[in-house]
Order: sequence, then structure tokens, then C-alpha cells
Amino acid sequence: MTTGGFSSKRLTRVRDVLSRHVDADYVPGAVAVVARRGEVHIEATGDLAFEGAGSGTPMAADTICRMGSMTKPIVAACAMTLVEDCTLRLDDPVDEFLPELADMTVLADPNGPLQETVPAKLPITLRDLLTFTFGTGIVVAEPGTIPIADALNALQSDEPEHSPDVWIGRLGTLPLVYQPGERWMYHTAADVTGVLIARATGMSFGDALRERICEPLGMKDTAFSVAGENISRLATAYQRDDTTGEVVVEDGPDGYWSRPPVFESGGGGLVSTASDFLAFASALLAGGTLAAGCGLHRYISN
Repeated sequence: MTTGGFSSKRLTRVRDVLSRHVDADYVPGAVAVVARRGEVHIEATGDLAFEGAGSGTPMAADTICRMGSMTKPIVAACAMTLVEDCTLRLDDPVDEFLPELADMTVLADPNGPLQETVPAKLPITLRDLLTFTFGTGIVVAEPGTIPIADALNALQSDEPEHSPDVWIGRLGTLPLVYQPGERWMYHTAADVTGVLIARATGMSFGDALRERICEPLGMKDTAFSVAGENISRLATAYQRDDTTGEVVVEDGPDGYWSRPPVFESGGGGLVSTASDFLAFASALLAGGTLAAGCGLHRYISN
């Protein structure tokens, strides 16, 4: 047992798991960070890329990675700062800031035609967005089998090309899949929350996250793109080709995250580091306070 309460045997298991993935060429590198009783352990192995840029750079605590859906809890925390300062209220309709989502219609049959709808029984609230129950989200279906699935997939595919205003406007033209508050549905609510935060604060979504979450917690590498010289710390993203089974580049250092996006996605658009996300997780664990004892926001513990 180490002084911080870590099990040496279990830390070795963490190292072995990461190494197996790297040795099997499943990923070029991996990093894990664990904190307990004031002690932080970082385990990193491999490199930032299989070949090319980053292939000679070791994975480390400051390696910048695409966060994917781990963006979502950071977005929720930011939204709750607006509840704390009374800019927003959990159970008030979001119509004031998102008029595109006022007076929505709902599919009469979730699997049926888009034209067959009924009125929404309730307005959409921030609570609905944060609990992913506002009425729409990812619908898993084979293309051409469920109309709303095709419409939502098209919206998500076009998302990076559109401004938040255009995107939310297009979403508002589609019927909800279920009545607000009725059913949990993944993903889309986080993107809507991002648009809501931007409009409620009068600044870009990224600037609001920086001011309310990242700067207070010292999360200097968490953003919607990677700037300047920091690009050398951005790990290459890979995916497996369904046809050949080969691992191919999905996004490289000069790809999507190398420049500010048109649409700052609350559903999965952030990049961050293990050290930055540890700061966020530690604030949650501490009830919304920094390690130094300075209050971030009381909401985090609620």
C-alpha cells in the first residue's frame, strides 16, 4: 500500500491493462489518472499516434484528447451556474431564450410519419434538458426504417457546418419523439443546453465555459479547439474500418479540432487533458470547491 492509500498491486493492473491495448495496436497510447487522499497517480504508455505527427511523442498527463461525451457533464455544470445566479431556473420554460423550441409538436407514433403529430402537453424546461427528457435525441434505427431517425441523423451529420442559430432552428422544425419529461433520450439535449447557455450569457458557448468552469478550476487545455503550439500535444483519433477491419485515422492534428468550430457542441465537442478533467472531477467530489478551498459554485454538490 502506498502512502496515499493506493494499492501497488492494483496500480500495476492499471498499467498492464493500458499496455495490453497499446501492444495489441488497438490504440497508439493511453493515459489514466487516479487521485486519492491528496495523492495523484498518472499512468501513461505509448505515443500520441501510430505514425506521422505525434508518433514519437509519449502519451502524458498533458496530452490533449477529444473528450467525446465526457463533454456533457461539464456542460451541465456550466448550466447550473446560471441557475445559481438566477439567470435560469430549472423548472421555467426555456422559450425565452430558445423560441425555436416553443409550442412544439410531438409524433403521434414515434415510428410513424413526421406529419402525424399532436401538441406538446408541456413546455421544455432546463430540467428536461439536463435530465435528457426534453423529448428528442438519438434514435437507433436502420436508415429508411424510421422517419424521425433519418431526420435527426441528417441534423447531426450537418451540425458542424451550421451556426448554433441555424442548428436550433432546424431542430425546432422537427417534431419531438416523445412528450417533454416522458422519456430519456441520449445526446441532443446537451447540444441544446449549449445553445441555451450562449444565449442566456450573451457570449459564445466556449467563452461561457471558460469563464464559469475552466478558468476557476485551472483547466487551461479544455476548449472546443487546440490553439497554436499546443497542437503538438493533440493525440490522433482513430477508428476501425468496418469493411477492412483496419485502424484508420478519424481525425489528425490538422483536422477538425485544429481550428475553432462553427458549432460548439455540448454533446461531444471539447478537448481536454487527464489533468484538466481531474480538476473538474475533484471539484465535483469536493462539493464544488477548489482544492485550495476557494468556492467554485455551490450548485456542483446538488
